[in-house]
Amino acid sequence: MTRTLVLGGARSGKSRHAERLAIDSGKEVVYIATAHAGDGEMATRIEHHRRQRPAGWRTVEEEINLGDALERWCAPDRLVLVDCLTLWLTNLMFSGGDEHPDVGDIALPALFHEQRARFLRALENAAGDVVLVSNEVGMGIVPYGAISRSFTDEAGRLNQAAAAVCDRALFIVAGLPLTLKGAPC
Repeated sequence: MTRTLVLGGARSGKSRHAERLAIDSGKEVVYIATAHAGDGEMATRIEHHRRQRPAGWRTVEEEINLGDALERWCAPDRLVLVDCLTLWLTNLMFSGGDEHPDVGDIALPALFHEQRARFLRALENAAGDVVLVSNEVGMGIVPYGAISRSFTDEAGRLNQAAAAVCDRALFIVAGLPLTLKGAPC
């Protein structure tokens, strides 16, 4: 059982690399998609990703309960690919029903903390291979606005926590993988 975190910026090739790892595993693949089609542009992106996936892969759409999905779908003979943690984080941050969380102290919904903890436990106890895709969003300009800064902070914390549990961590730049932790792949 191997847990791999694949990090990278927008259009870095991280999803393509993660999909290659899944194909190369030779195992049955369950693809957990976390995206929420909140507008037409995102719906188009989601549809494009659906068409790109191999026909034999099972797709599970899970916007909030990622830990439960890992527990359900991880198995020794299977690889679970999660794409992506930062979209899931967005869903959690805005799960309180408000368009924006309270920007005073960025009071995150209680569901956020519960689901994050459940995900990390499920990842640590995964019964099969897991490949996680996540955006590295903290390498650029400090975002303008409390919500954007809070998102950047929480994404960094989530990536650190996932990397600590994972056996391998890769950083993808211009389609090229750089091994941060574990065996190169």
